[in-house]
Amino acid sequence: MQARRPPNRSPAGFTLVELCVVLAVAGVLAAIAWPSLQSQLQRGRRADAVAALTRLQLAQEQHRAHHGLYATQLAALRGVPARSSEGLYDIELLATGGDRYEARARPRPGGPAAADTDCSMLSLQVRDGLAQHAPSARCWNH
Repeated sequence: MQARRPPNRSPAGFTLVELCVVLAVAGVLAAIAWPSLQSQLQRGRRADAVAALTRLQLAQEQHRAHHGLYATQLAALRGVPARSSEGLYDIELLATGGDRYEARARPRPGGPAAADTDCSMLSLQVRDGLAQHAPSARCWNH
């Protein structure tokens, strides 16, 4: 009597080579996507500073409408804290005269926005009601 051989079956599962190829492809895709993800996160963080400086600008215009001059201290403006709403930036007001001011948003040391080297500080300069944004429109997400 002859021994019967089992019928040929295709192996179940993945081989080690197939698994390595899949992991390599996933690694390459992740390496390509990572800088884009970081850039989008940084833009989102900057939006916190832009919103805080925009609130300050609106409060300054209200102050100017009531008093004829821009406020020289942050405390004189209603609803404008010294920190952005997400807590990522410190807000400061530099009074340069009654008809002008400069406001700055600086990333809090050690915070996630501190790694933003391209736009390390956002600045709003207003003179006679005309605003200039610094350092660039890209930093203001325009």
